[in-house]
Amino acid sequence: MRSAVFYGKHDLRVEEASVPQVGSQDVLIQVKACGVCGTDVHIYQGDKGAAEVTPPTILGHEFSGVVAEVGNEVKNFKPGDRVCIDPNCYCGKCEPCQDGNAHFCQHMIGYGTTVNGGFAQYCAVRESQVYPLGENTSFEQGAMTEPVACCLHGIDMCEIKPGYQVVVIGGGMIGLLMLQLARLAGASRIALVEPVEAKRQVALKLGADLCIDPVNQDVKACLEKAGMNWVRTVIECVGKPATIEQAIDIAGNKAVVMMFGLTKPEECISVKPFQIFQKELTLKASYINPYTQKRALDLIDSGKLDVTSMIYEVCGLEKLDEILRDPAARAKGKYIISPEK
Repeated sequence: MRSAVFYGKHDLRVEEASVPQVGSQDVLIQVKACGVCGTDVHIYQGDKGAAEVTPPTILGHEFSGVVAEVGNEVKNFKPGDRVCIDPNCYCGKCEPCQDGNAHFCQHMIGYGTTVNGGFAQYCAVRESQVYPLGENTSFEQGAMTEPVACCLHGIDMCEIKPGYQVVVIGGGMIGLLMLQLARLAGASRIALVEPVEAKRQVALKLGADLCIDPVNQDVKACLEKAGMNWVRTVIECVGKPATIEQAIDIAGNKAVVMMFGLTKPEECISVKPFQIFQKELTLKASYINPYTQKRALDLIDSGKLDVTSMIYEVCGLEKLDEILRDPAARAKGKYIISPEK
């Protein structure tokens, strides 16, 4: 089978590999669509992602496809079923798992990180991690389920109440998902801070009340002019120290600042404790997607969440290295890899 194998920093090779063997509890998936994630970029650049990666390995954890084969103990799936996966497989036995915090599992298996993932024509996955796609969900939409599930965990932690004013920083895929989820949670006014005009236009179509260009506009002045005088939630989706500091600065009294964007491990931010004290801010971060996959699938299939407007291109494995290497390419939008192309 054709696959994109990660051998180390800036070393990704498209090559032939053996089709995975199917264990008794495994589902062999013929991959139809696999999203390129920020975590893939961090790993490609030699940084730590959400999990440790030991090369050589096949990256790609946001994928959907068709069941090709099932193990003899698999009960709920058969060849031909359309499916997607939750890539994070918990042991269920360690202290975090037994304490209801399985996403901190000490023995987690991560498809596309600790074991081979979806940047290949086939991937074998435990049945417990496989979910059926809804009738209205395409393979490309199915590949977006995992990032939606992660966003749902983050939005839950924001505790947005009806009538809240929300600012989202960053208009990439995650920011556009967060914008929609904030609206569904009951936010009355939502502003997006994003320097790229095309992304601001997409955000307006998806329900943003205000879009601000932070390069050419004063963010705080624009919010005040629009009547957003008490921002109760700021969701930072860029993962840069400057934008995290900006999030803290524009947050209103008693606001939650959600640091959702993934920074480099060594990066630090400059924080004024008095500012946090004076405004009674709550700083939070969100880690992966515990038990939100089914909700994500249902939202996508219902049509209440648009996950296609931010997809820029569906392309083959040969373009993956370029996408991971070039930030200008990634700035155009979400890329989906189709190993069949």
